[in-house]
Amino acid sequence: MQTDTLHAFKRRLASGPVYGPFSKATDPAFVEAAGYAGFDFIILDLEHGPAGTQALQNLIRGAEVAGVVPIVRVKEAPRTLIGEVLDIGAAGVQVPQISTADEARAAVAAAKFGAGSGRGVCRFVRAARYATTPGSEYLERANEALVVLQLEGRRALDNLESIISVSGIDVVFIGPYDLSQSLGHPGEVEHPEVVQAIEKIVRSCQARGVTVGTFVDTPESAERGLAAGIRYLSYSVDLGIFTEACRNLLSMLHAAGNKSAGNKSAGNASPSSLNASPN
Repeated sequence: MQTDTLHAFKRRLASGPVYGPFSKATDPAFVEAAGYAGFDFIILDLEHGPAGTQALQNLIRGAEVAGVVPIVRVKEAPRTLIGEVLDIGAAGVQVPQISTADEARAAVAAAKFGAGSGRGVCRFVRAARYATTPGSEYLERANEALVVLQLEGRRALDNLESIISVSGIDVVFIGPYDLSQSLGHPGEVEHPEVVQAIEKIVRSCQARGVTVGTFVDTPESAERGLAAGIRYLSYSVDLGIFTEACRNLLSMLHAAGNKSAGNKSAGNASPSSLNASPN
């Protein structure tokens, strides 16, 4: 990831909000399109998507081409997996199911170089331009990678204050669907108990100056999240966005077809209209 692109993103994140979808597609064209559309970041999803490391590398390249910041959500928190996605050029890592302060510290350590860190050192990786970047420069730049930790369960709520006090967390991300399941209301992200839990996390993070993110999938939930102070807003999923766009387009075409059929039945059709000059 280009350092200046990451720095610019961090400045936008500091004042917020920033926007980005999750991505489950394995074609880099989807990632490029998201960047050209103007999204700030894109979350390349290894937890619920089919991409492996080799495909992921090309998705990251697509993000870099289009100037959108590639964040990788790993399947789980082992240090080797976190280091692997950063080695191939991810600008940040998003770690699911953080429930304790120890897990939070381990995830941060796995993303950093230095004494006491959990990340293995190798300069012969893509992130170091295959050893063409001087070692000290690479290690310093690599430590700027974003660390996003997902809080999405009852245990995380019980340990909230200790988790968000851990140094090195860039964003606390609320996973509303897993949180709803943990609280006994699977999929009911608008359930009062779920909403109260989300509000509790937001208040606690804001009190400590910790940036908060979440996932939304409707304009209404996006508006509520932004009003509550969410600065890292993930809206929907690339394939879902594409599906919705196709549905809307098809609905428009059906409406146009029905209108045309109605005009013909009324004897008002204009056969020459299709050949009319647009000028």
